[in-house]
Amino acid sequence: MTRTTDLLIIGAGPFGLALAAEAQARQIDHLLVGKPMEFWQKHMPDGMYLRSACDWHLDPGNDATIERFLAEQGLTPAAVEPLSLAFYLTYAQWFQAQEQIVALPLYVEKLDITEDARFVAWLEDGSRIDALAVVVAVGFKYFKHLPLDLVSLLPAGRYAHTCDLVDFAPLRGKRCLILGGRQSAFEWAALLHEAGASAVHVVHRHASPAFAEADWSWVNPLVENMVENPGWFRALPQAEKDAVSRRLWAEGRLKVEPWLEQRVLVDGVKVWPETEIARTEVTAQGEILVTFANGATVVVDNIVLATGYKVAIDQVPFLAQGNVLPQLATRNGFPVLDEHFQTNVPGLFITSMAAGQDFGPFFGFTISVRTSARLIGQALSARQHS
Repeated sequence: MTRTTDLLIIGAGPFGLALAAEAQARQIDHLLVGKPMEFWQKHMPDGMYLRSACDWHLDPGNDATIERFLAEQGLTPAAVEPLSLAFYLTYAQWFQAQEQIVALPLYVEKLDITEDARFVAWLEDGSRIDALAVVVAVGFKYFKHLPLDLVSLLPAGRYAHTCDLVDFAPLRGKRCLILGGRQSAFEWAALLHEAGASAVHVVHRHASPAFAEADWSWVNPLVENMVENPGWFRALPQAEKDAVSRRLWAEGRLKVEPWLEQRVLVDGVKVWPETEIARTEVTAQGEILVTFANGATVVVDNIVLATGYKVAIDQVPFLAQGNVLPQLATRNGFPVLDEHFQTNVPGLFITSMAAGQDFGPFFGFTISVRTSARLIGQALSARQHS
């Protein structure tokens, strides 16, 4: 079975859903492929809260907003902030219904480009989609960061990245070690403790972040203004790029949300700042003996890596399997993009976290979905009328 479309959107997370809404508004023939919000449903734990507020909605047209979703239920932002994962997923479902977004719930296994510059996507069910343009909006899924220097110290099969450890019930009564010291490390610590883990150790090489509310207010206008000035970030001198990135890093990494403080600073959770692992060994009883560089030791049953994500575009399987990747210009693991997210392969666009090098670190956050959708929509409309 072969389907044809002007635009294929691969990925049905926030960036893909926002772009589908924009394509709909621009009357661009399109197909959205992916399982809506699947990463959020399967790789984030129940009980998690977002760091964003109600203004980080999904609609490029500013109609199907979180505020409108709340108003229809007689609620205010104050009633739901901080936003729970469950609430956000419910909003995303409502947004899809409002915008009449339909996704084909399949995975793309291979993406090829033909000699006449058309794209062919091969799906897991054996069918194919022929498209004039493709947007890759895969989010974090393929970019989990497992630092080799750290992993080399850990016993095989006894550790998991946070995105792969979201069911805490099997860890009731267990002793857990979390490697990392940012928001996810502290939130997983709280959730593990509340799920009945007998002990949780949070270990990181740096000083612990402050329990303080992050200030994202300055980010919103920067990202919104990129619709009119998409080359803003890339045109900055390197020193200014670094300053912007540091400021965002300070908000996101030097602070963890204050509502975690009373959940983490409790008996049963121990924080080890400025501490490194020296070695680990599995005892005859199957326990993991962890020795730190300062000589201290702990015995645990499971290790969690709260080590975040790092873009490596060659890790996207359907790009690596097809003939696109060898043609794709990259730098530092990121695709090289123009001011509308188009790669050097005409008609191929890449957004979300993988756009961070050219558009700034904001594109690792859902605040950027609307700007991304509008800029790609502009380029797609221009292609159609050229």
